[in-house]
Amino acid sequence: MSVVDPYGMTDRLDNELLQVIVTRLEVRGNNPSFERMLHEYLDAMRIEEATTVLDMGCGTGVAARAIAHRKGFTGNATGIDLSPYLVEVAARLAGEEGVADRVEFRAGDTRGLELPDGAFNAVVAHTLLSHVDDPLGVVKEAARVVKPGGMVGIFDGDYASLTFSHDDPARGKAYDEALISAVVTSPRVMRQMPRLLRKAGLELVASFPHILAEIGKGDFWLPAIESFEKLAPKSGAMSEAEARAEALFEDSEAGVFFGASNYYGYVARRPPIRS
Repeated sequence: MSVVDPYGMTDRLDNELLQVIVTRLEVRGNNPSFERMLHEYLDAMRIEEATTVLDMGCGTGVAARAIAHRKGFTGNATGIDLSPYLVEVAARLAGEEGVADRVEFRAGDTRGLELPDGAFNAVVAHTLLSHVDDPLGVVKEAARVVKPGGMVGIFDGDYASLTFSHDDPARGKAYDEALISAVVTSPRVMRQMPRLLRKAGLELVASFPHILAEIGKGDFWLPAIESFEKLAPKSGAMSEAEARAEALFEDSEAGVFFGASNYYGYVARRPPIRS
């Protein structure tokens, strides 16, 4: 059976699995560490100055809603996602949070946006590129639809570094490798980002490296593991038995948990047109 990243096929998942993804995206998006990393690169983009913002692969609209909530932002954000289900959830949450007048969501493929060149002052791709099979194509689309002089913000995990400790190191290594194959399409893409930005004609402005590690007790990682247990078997990389991770929850209860991954934020600029 071929391996397929569930996050890369959200237009074909059933509603039960899509709800697992909704829960995961919202729990992760509301985590204080994740919020800080998001706003760090939005600050560097000076996002408040943008009147039009595109959120590529918006999911439940975590980034678009955060932008709409920022003090001083008076523009409009548009979120595009492969899944009509996630788009509906994003629109509902925006309404519940009182920002529906500043955001809109629509279904579409970020690998080929049906949008004119230079349509946006700024573009963000928040946790998208690790789940696409042509990251350069997506970055080129971001470069195409942002105005000359406009900013592009890209954030994602370096999931080749994702790791959890097990009592048996060999078993832990096997679990890490199977899990990465199961839920990530491009686990090393953030290491390639400086090259991809240049190939897309963008200028690197700033970068932000992070490590999100929990030692002893799990908090951020435990809901992630719960979602992995349900999503990983769908990919074909792990059976349901292989995806079960009771030992990691037991490790957290015992105070011997270890889970970590690197994350990176990049801010780039489309060069202005020179007269």
